[in-house]
Amino acid sequence: MATRTRSDIESQLPTLRTEIRGEILLPDDEAYDVARSVWNGMIDRWPALIVQPTGTADVVAAVNFARESGIEIAVHGGGHNVAGYAVADDGLMLDLSAMNGVSVDREARTVRVGAGATLGDVDHETQLFGLATPLGVVSETGIAGLTLNGGYGHLSREYGLSVDNLLEVEIVTADGQVRTANEHQHEDLFWALRGGGGNFGVVTAFEYDLHDVGPEVHQVFAWYHGEEAATLLSRFREWTESAPRSTAILPFAATVPELDEFPAESWGEPAVAFLGCIRDDPDEAEAMMASLTEGSDPIADFSGPTQFEALQTLLDEDYPDGLRYYWKSTYLADLNEEVIDLMLRYNEAAPSPLSTVDIWWLGGAVADVPQDATAFWHRDKPFMLTFEANWEDPEADEANIEWAREGFAAFEELSVTGGRYGNFPGFAEDPARLLFGENYDRLVDIKGQYDPENLFHLNQNVSPRAEADS
Repeated sequence: MATRTRSDIESQLPTLRTEIRGEILLPDDEAYDVARSVWNGMIDRWPALIVQPTGTADVVAAVNFARESGIEIAVHGGGHNVAGYAVADDGLMLDLSAMNGVSVDREARTVRVGAGATLGDVDHETQLFGLATPLGVVSETGIAGLTLNGGYGHLSREYGLSVDNLLEVEIVTADGQVRTANEHQHEDLFWALRGGGGNFGVVTAFEYDLHDVGPEVHQVFAWYHGEEAATLLSRFREWTESAPRSTAILPFAATVPELDEFPAESWGEPAVAFLGCIRDDPDEAEAMMASLTEGSDPIADFSGPTQFEALQTLLDEDYPDGLRYYWKSTYLADLNEEVIDLMLRYNEAAPSPLSTVDIWWLGGAVADVPQDATAFWHRDKPFMLTFEANWEDPEADEANIEWAREGFAAFEELSVTGGRYGNFPGFAEDPARLLFGENYDRLVDIKGQYDPENLFHLNQNVSPRAEADS
């Protein structure tokens, strides 16, 4: 497949315009600059053209154009993409954000969602009926990337990952064909899409199973002084051994923000916070948290009954468009004293007060699924650690990335760490095998079947066999 020049590509645009009902934006168009901008402010790339499909037929035309033109294709869903895969210099940016429809089948207890939808779009429709599917924890996150890489959220311990609730997808593969993949059609492709990322085509629609959730849950969001952090995190580890699956708590080390909701004397000090929800009787929920934090006075406590949809938007303001982000992840076999000590030490050394070091509590329904049942491999670990470097000043890029990488390297020296999570990938500098474990070789075979030329390589790339062996 020969790569063609920009003039070659532009000469084909009249034909492409006849095949696409959505917008095609070029660098001179007024809307181009807004469309090329993505959530992570560090990503500043200039595609040759941006295609904004209104439906699957437009996606087919765009994929065919990219394949035949030899132009690199990047796929933008509905929201976050910390690594910046959603846009490529001199490539075709396929912006699916207009394909954001959500349709709930109340009787079947399923929801069909367009690839450009966000978590907030889905929750808004499903919560009308007191239903939800496990997605993430920030409502502005796009469902497509989140799901294809696994998908952790407040409901995962009880109902599994997003991919565990995925019933069916519609996908445009590299040959321009539209395929339906589920447990009965293209089963191998469906297996790969549940955790294999964007390697296999452009998923245009997702269908999920739904569960009874809310509309009210007990929100947990409490902040504690840094000098109590080690004790509280050690107690948390013990507490998780008996807490029910209806409980989802994410502790993180942070810096107290300079906000009126926090006492001014605490601003800027190291802290540990607990975020999540307990979907039990309110009195039982309060008793459970009291058993975890007994004897500790919070800096601020925003816990209490809330709407599930409100819980899902709680962190939106903390992750705005245009902030600069660099996130990395690894799994933990144990939340031991070494982990806690490093976590708190690096939190205090963070160059940005917006950065955090997080512990995701896993297990439960996630671990019930065999590791080879889907492409998502890392189900056997009880925790995941993430470095979230978040900052504002472009001149501080190097300091913040170095902080995250240095801290991450220190954790990798511990015997309890290993693996990667596709939605917190840094800038994809690590081998894909770290994400997919023993599922990697099967993914290579499926990649060779559906994308032998590696058209879809802007992801945690699984190369087809010829490339993988070279």
